[in-house]
Amino acid sequence: MTDTPPNDAAEEARDISEVPAVELINTVAVHLLSAAAVKVGLADDPETQTDLDEGRKLITALAGLVTAAATEIGDQHARPLRDGLRSVQLAFREASAIPDAPGAGPGEKFTGPVN
Repeated sequence: MTDTPPNDAAEEARDISEVPAVELINTVAVHLLSAAAVKVGLADDPETQTDLDEGRKLITALAGLVTAAATEIGDQHARPLRDGLRSVQLAFREASAIPDAPGAGPGEKFTGPVN
């Protein structure tokens, strides 16, 4: 009898099919939030370099996800994500040498102006 390695793609598809959508959305959002925080200079490690261009992309993606998913995941899950999003948006504004116009900052087309 030959042992064949499991089909990794099929196994991953089965695994992910068992995860509730709310959990997947939260997991993706937390990864985006964490990466954005590092890129805008909120990392604990002083050696970490900021990269505002990358931070802008991550924040915009996070804002789109949180805004689109808010009604699906409920306020108890959306509120902390919105708070984290606002924090990285404000950190971006503080780190930027040339401030964006109100409503033109990263993710603000989804969230509205952040002050």
